[in-house]
Amino acid sequence: MKIAILGTRGIPNNYGGFEQSAEKLSIYWLKAGHKVTVYNPDYHPYKKSEWNEVEIIHIFSREDKLGLWGTFIYDYLCLKDAVNKDFDIILNLGYVPSSLFFGLKNKTKAKFVTNMDGLEWKRTKWNKLLKKFIKFCENKAVNLSDYLIADNQGIKDYYINSYNIKNISFIPYGAELFNNPNVKFLEEFDIEPYSYYILIARLEPENNIETILEGYVMSKSNKPFIVVGGLKNKYAKYLINKFKSNKNIKFVGGIYDYNKLSTLRWYAKFYFHGHSVGGTNPSLLEAMASNAYIVAHNNIFNKNVLGDDAFFFNNSKDISTIISKDDDSYREKFIERNRKKIKDIYNWEKVSKEYVKVFKEVLNK
Repeated sequence: MKIAILGTRGIPNNYGGFEQSAEKLSIYWLKAGHKVTVYNPDYHPYKKSEWNEVEIIHIFSREDKLGLWGTFIYDYLCLKDAVNKDFDIILNLGYVPSSLFFGLKNKTKAKFVTNMDGLEWKRTKWNKLLKKFIKFCENKAVNLSDYLIADNQGIKDYYINSYNIKNISFIPYGAELFNNPNVKFLEEFDIEPYSYYILIARLEPENNIETILEGYVMSKSNKPFIVVGGLKNKYAKYLINKFKSNKNIKFVGGIYDYNKLSTLRWYAKFYFHGHSVGGTNPSLLEAMASNAYIVAHNNIFNKNVLGDDAFFFNNSKDISTIISKDDDSYREKFIERNRKKIKDIYNWEKVSKEYVKVFKEVLNK
């Protein structure tokens, strides 16, 4: 099969979940004998036309300067190029705003498969107009794609119930088990093993960071709380200002060293995961793979991933209670079961085979 991957900020990954997917899946598909092409924006630092035998096509993009308008241009140019090549599958990772141009599929024999991401229109950072636009794009993606991928059973259920469709499968992200923590990484933050709390997220309202930190303050704990995430947006600045009087809360910015992040997860007293509107969040899988003792926001997406192997919270009071109880008795059981989930369900080889199964099914219709 000839497979094109569109909709990412390029590989090698230096951004996030879709980019990690493109990187991992393309390697597994190559090993299985398929030809894989990934579309990269031209501002990506990797400039060669091939990466580990994956073909890279560099497309003009000004998203870094024009924001959403730059994404319009980039998504259109990627699709315009892809439909004029002899791909069998065009895998769209995400649909905003690319689904506006899915009508281009009439120019190709390739089948359009779309990973629908989370419930993007629910994100609180978007205004009402943008939310309506995202919902419109969602509708276009559902109606014009040959097949849909949901990364969480809760996302799949939403599309089946909302659009009465059958051409959708649940295929999650993958992760790799982490086994080599380096306690020396903790020295940089002046913390000791199992004597600090941590959360790792984009600092956005729907990730419940304010709720988590309010609960931490309410608990009157004197253990440090490490907040990992970029600090440039308005909400991040709001959080920093709100909690500036508590010297135990440390906003350390983004950390992009995988071994360092995994070590911080491994040695945390509790790892807090507040994501509420996505599907299967890659950072949650990485936490599970890194022996994190997890406290997660109580929603269907997190519960579908974690099952009963975490503590769950709805509000700040729940956070305060969990911290105050300081219950370590489930640590070994939760960690063991979550690592087994990574091994049995959320591993990249299995994920890559599930995608190929869908591709073959779509091509044979």
